[in-house]
Amino acid sequence: MPNHTPQPGQERFVAPSIDTELPAANDVDTSHPPESQWKQAWKALRGNWIFWFSAILLLLVLIVVCFPTLFTSVDPRSADLSNSLGKPQPGHIFGFDRQGYDVFARTIHGARASVVIGLLTTLIVTILGLFTGAIAGFFGGWIDTIISRAADIFFAIPLLLAAIVGLSALNNVWPNRGYWGGVSAVVIALAVFGWPQITRIARGAVMELKNLEFVDAARSLGASKWRNLFTHLIPNALPPVIVTATVSLGVYIVAEATLSFLGIGLPSSVVSWGNDIAAAQPQVRSGDNLHVLFFPAGALALTVLSFMLLGDAVRDALDPKARK
Repeated sequence: MPNHTPQPGQERFVAPSIDTELPAANDVDTSHPPESQWKQAWKALRGNWIFWFSAILLLLVLIVVCFPTLFTSVDPRSADLSNSLGKPQPGHIFGFDRQGYDVFARTIHGARASVVIGLLTTLIVTILGLFTGAIAGFFGGWIDTIISRAADIFFAIPLLLAAIVGLSALNNVWPNRGYWGGVSAVVIALAVFGWPQITRIARGAVMELKNLEFVDAARSLGASKWRNLFTHLIPNALPPVIVTATVSLGVYIVAEATLSFLGIGLPSSVVSWGNDIAAAQPQVRSGDNLHVLFFPAGALALTVLSFMLLGDAVRDALDPKARK
């Protein structure tokens, strides 16, 4: 047996013992209750200058949409050919277009059609996509197969191309559309082919959530499948859907302007940014009097930029990885 007795000069150092009081096992700080995901997201948004910048711009756009007469009293459909391509002057700060319409009045009133189409399309697409995606991800099986394959088929068709074909068919069936008829036709054409993206995102989120402990706990307490789906899964699957919907809103506004620019979107009698940009094509080719194009196109670009920035800010606030 080896001799482990320390020799002279090999004394071992032993640290002095310190008595440390351990906290009680059940001593939990309840003075600060846990915050919900939405409260944490709001805290993150409040400190983001991009959110406030985009929110202020969008608030201004919404005021223009709801109360255009606060900004101008000029009738956007009142034309005077004597003012054709007239320069800015007092009372008409943006000048006149080729038909003698006041550009400022048409820019203000044109916001309503474009923004309403974007909002209605986003609302329909979000509801349809969230519902179908949640059902597909939760139940699986043949239900998931049917919904997923249908979404793949619609997703493979380019949105703008599908809307052009759909509206061309509607123009033959419904040629004389008024304001709301034109808005409804564009919304239907965009919504029919716009839902698959939301469906995919909602399906993935529900599939990730449905096997977590809180779902099993709700099921053990007697919650039915549908109650679990609508009470627990869909609310927790909303953050990525909201982010996508916010960004898509700007995309749909651009799509409406593109369709109207091509002459198959809103009727020419409807005041919209797309129709005004289309009417400014001669000025683009000639290179003069570009103010006719600049103001409606600038309003469109600023509105879409605001929605894009808002979507980025909301994504950063609702993404836990981004917050870390």
